[in-house]
Amino acid sequence: MKTDIILAGVGGQGILSVATILGVAALKEGLNIKQAEVHGMSQRGGDVQSTLRISSGPIHSDLVPSGKADLIVSLEPMEALRYLPALSREGWIVTSSAPFINISNYPEIQEIEKELEKAKNVIAFDMEEMAKEVASPRSSNMVLLGAASHFIDISSKIIEDAIINVFSSKGETIVDSNLKAFRAGREKAEHFISKQQH
Repeated sequence: MKTDIILAGVGGQGILSVATILGVAALKEGLNIKQAEVHGMSQRGGDVQSTLRISSGPIHSDLVPSGKADLIVSLEPMEALRYLPALSREGWIVTSSAPFINISNYPEIQEIEKELEKAKNVIAFDMEEMAKEVASPRSSNMVLLGAASHFIDISSKIIEDAIINVFSSKGETIVDSNLKAFRAGREKAEHFISKQQH
């Protein structure tokens, strides 16, 4: 088993929390993991990217070769596009469709959507909106993790345990809110996957 993941987003969106949870879950499953982080401006609004390599065998490098990523997981559609060249032919993009407009020349969202549609396997929906509905706006990163969890060879139970582990110091309300968001994202992605298969 081997999964190469690129996590992308904007500072303040909680992308690195997703990386932490997957790291905790992978170790609990007895898997090997290597992670590399690249921060743009680490304050709110800069781009943040992390590569995560999870494998049952040895991992020699923490970088994902171009065109070999199994999964691009992004909380921002333009950030998902930025890493498209890294995606393998059969790989999946899981991204929020809600733009985080932090630059004056941000492209038209329709143009971004058109580009994303060229990829073979894409799950895109407004994760902030879903987070607001089921939990709190701050848990859109857990909606993202839930949607992406279908393509990561770790059981959702183990990922949920990792969410509890990572957020337990913040209290039960925060833990519950994050679990709700994770489950909602996972369920939403199921609809996309079953549509793709028919």
